[in-house]
This record gives sequence, C-alpha cells and structure tokens, in this order.
Amino acid sequence: MSRWEPDARGRLAQAAMELYRERGYEQTTVAQIAERAGVTERTFFRHFADKREVLFDGGQALQEHMVAAVEAAPPSESPLDLLAAALDAAAGQFAEMPPEFPRRRQEVVAAHPALQERELIKLARLSAALREALRHRGVAEPAAGLTAETGVAVFRVAFERWAAGEAGPDLAVVLRDSLAELRALSR
Repeated sequence: MSRWEPDARGRLAQAAMELYRERGYEQTTVAQIAERAGVTERTFFRHFADKREVLFDGGQALQEHMVAAVEAAPPSESPLDLLAAALDAAAGQFAEMPPEFPRRRQEVVAAHPALQERELIKLARLSAALREALRHRGVAEPAAGLTAETGVAVFRVAFERWAAGEAGPDLAVVLRDSLAELRALSR
C-alpha cells in the first residue's frame, strides 16, 4: 500500500487494532503499525503521539458531541433529561463505525492497567466538561456534579456491557436502558 493513499489515520488505527489482537498491545511497535498501514513511522507520529493514543483518538470528539447535546437541549429539560441527550449524542458517535472496532479497543484497554488509567483520565475529563455544560445551563451544585458523574458512570457501564456483547447490538438502546435502570433506582 502506498503511503499516499487516502485515510492514513484510519488505516493506522485499523492496523494497530489488528496487531494488538494478533501480537498483544505490549509486543506491538509503532514501526509494525506503520508498516501494516503502508506508511512511514513519521506519518504515524503526524497522527498519533504514541501507540496508546490510537486507542483514545475519539475521546475529544465524543466529549464535544455530548457537551453540544447538553447545550442544545430545550431550556425546560431536567438535569437527567440533559444527561439523556448527552448519552444519545454519545451513541451517535458510535453508530457510524463498525462495532468490532470499539469492542476490540475495549478488550485491549481492559487487559492493561496503564490503558485503564488513561481511560479513567478520559472519563474524568468528560465528567468535568459535562459538569461545566450543566452549570452553564443553570444546574446548581451539587446537582451538576452528581449528574455529570452519574452520566459518565451510565456511559461506562452501558458501553462495557455493549462491548462485551451482553446487551444487544445497538449502543443507543443499551444507554437508554441503563439510564432507565438508574431512574428506577433513584425512585
């Protein structure tokens, strides 16, 4: 494959996931990923800081979509309804990609404590961004913080269930069901 073919970033991500699955995350090198994708190592580093970041590439876009959903919701929405809008936006981020990719990514992350730590950092940033969006919407503390933390917990639990194949093929349904379970618990 020529290094001038389009979508180098996508090819790198695909190559990384294939190699992580075949050889394991720890045993896979950037050189191997670049070679499999048909690009140079230099091209790899134009797209990703290191092999770990291939797994966390969509985190910022996910956060932006969830925050935008909170900001765009009608003014009369309750904090939990704002959370539901954010979770729907999250599901939309995954609707366009083949489910194998996030599921394989989850397997890799779950198998490595350092990657789990990075995942927790990503989720903490997501919670902080949601909290700030809720506060901008007029949700007072501690409700803004509790709603944001709850939203991240619902997302994480639902995503893990979906990635493990326990809850059906549609992440949006799993997210809504998980939020409904939370609402039932809080009654």
